[in-house]
Amino acid sequence: MFKKIDHIGVAVKDLDEAVRLYRDVFGLKLLEIEEVESQKVKVAKFDIGGVHIELLQPTADDSPIKKFIDKKGEGLHHIAYEVDDIEEQLSQLKQKGVKLINERPTEGSSNTLIAFLHPKSSIILTELVFKGEK
Repeated sequence: MFKKIDHIGVAVKDLDEAVRLYRDVFGLKLLEIEEVESQKVKVAKFDIGGVHIELLQPTADDSPIKKFIDKKGEGLHHIAYEVDDIEEQLSQLKQKGVKLINERPTEGSSNTLIAFLHPKSSIILTELVFKGEK
């Protein structure tokens, strides 16, 4: 089951500029900046009321975030939900006809496991996040 909104992913071209906006103008607390090689992104995480905003800058020309920005521009990329058991959740969603981008979880930021649901099945690109033992 979906437990809560974990984070909202925002695609950006220039992470430093976006960090200044969210930290210095909006006043949000910067939690960390991390590169996630498996996803080909550099991530800046902010907290607002227990939900994170993740600013995502591509680190390679074949990054999904780069492709997104080239096609749609900067902006809302995905919503992520924390789940108790990511493999079971993926199995249940697949049985219910949801199109999965990731059939198996992959490594995400902050030592998590993640998987994406196709936006054709979930209205917006949806990420599942598992924070337990891998």
